[in-house]
Amino acid sequence: MRRNRHPPAPGDSPGHSHAVGLASAGGRHLGPLRTAFVLTLAYMVAEVAGGLATGSLALLSDAAHMGTDVLGLGMALAAVHLASKPSSSQRTWGTYRLEVLAALANGVVLFAVAGWILVDAWHRVSDPPDVAVGAVLAVAAAGLVVNLLCFRLLRAGSSESINVRAAYLEVLADTVGSVGVMVAAVVVGVTGWTYADPLIAAAIGLFILPRTWRLCAQAVRIIMEIAPPHVDVAAVEQRLIGLPGVAAVHALHIWTLTSGIEAASCHVVVADGADAHAVLDSVGNLLRDGYGVAHSTIQCETADHRDAVL
Repeated sequence: MRRNRHPPAPGDSPGHSHAVGLASAGGRHLGPLRTAFVLTLAYMVAEVAGGLATGSLALLSDAAHMGTDVLGLGMALAAVHLASKPSSSQRTWGTYRLEVLAALANGVVLFAVAGWILVDAWHRVSDPPDVAVGAVLAVAAAGLVVNLLCFRLLRAGSSESINVRAAYLEVLADTVGSVGVMVAAVVVGVTGWTYADPLIAAAIGLFILPRTWRLCAQAVRIIMEIAPPHVDVAAVEQRLIGLPGVAAVHALHIWTLTSGIEAASCHVVVADGADAHAVLDSVGNLLRDGYGVAHSTIQCETADHRDAVL
């Protein structure tokens, strides 16, 4: 006996459905993503203009980083819209993974931007440019306001979606970057020490790298279908074996489709005399209620059944 289980859609019988029809975590926070995208895009244009006019590398580096925010938010929005399309006979899981691919692409871009900032900062240390302190301070202060607004918009979804989390962390880094630009402007204005601008730009670049690494690692983990970090597969197997009527469990796999949607499959050996339907329900309920598995495929079999599976 084999059955797919996931939360019921309207019109389905309780506990059972045959369409994927699951809402990703990113889709639940589409409104804040849109607003943050518009705010970030508008300010990025202003910051690029300000950096070019003032000659501030710190301001341009912060604008470049904000540009990656725009790119990342744009990819996230596109991925969420595409992921909402229904599954087909060939795309049986729909297009949920586009959100993960968008996050990974965003991470790659962030690595490139951080490298550019560090290289340019190194060159400018040997020949620091003159900086228009007042203009830099004004543009950076405006950026700080935009970052704080976006920070508030994305905070709720940052714990659920890898795309929202990427944007949230980027906004956090941008907030630090805006503060850094303001500090650089004050230092240059008060002391005349022009090295502050490229050095703080380099610090912003270094700040990007570790969180970008973590973002990419999380995206790769999902693409590789590695079990979610919070799930101990061996412990899940032991809990399943402990259920009434379960003699053994094998071929247990748990993975993440996209943020907020976990899936699992397993073969369950039903004990002699046990009700296979009751076993099927108890296994599905444990995976759903105990581990947040939104979709499970469970095959019940007898002890004398030999099914070669991986």
